[in-house]
Amino acid sequence: MKATIEINNLRIKAHHGVSPQENITGNTFEVTAHLRYPIEDALINDNIESTLNYSEVVDVIKIEMAKPSQLIEHVAGRIRSSLISRFPKIQGGMIHIAKITPPISAQLQSVAVTIKW
Repeated sequence: MKATIEINNLRIKAHHGVSPQENITGNTFEVTAHLRYPIEDALINDNIESTLNYSEVVDVIKIEMAKPSQLIEHVAGRIRSSLISRFPKIQGGMIHIAKITPPISAQLQSVAVTIKW
């Protein structure tokens, strides 16, 4: 049996973008991660070692978001790689990164990238 552990709309200030101003002032990003993970043990054992610790997932995301990049696609790939490395039982998932106020002259909610595997 598999479950999806969800981290939804984690707000992080980071310095990703192509323009020099984005690298200086930063921007607000929202990161969502849905990770497929076996949960058989967690269904019968009330023990954090039986599941994917979402607090540790958040820590991995924060570490990768703290490393400036031009492309949020690159950041999403790094988050995916780091999560799989740290939690080898992850069987698939989705990472969504949204830049809340991109430096373009248009009214929009955000710009984003989603990767699925």
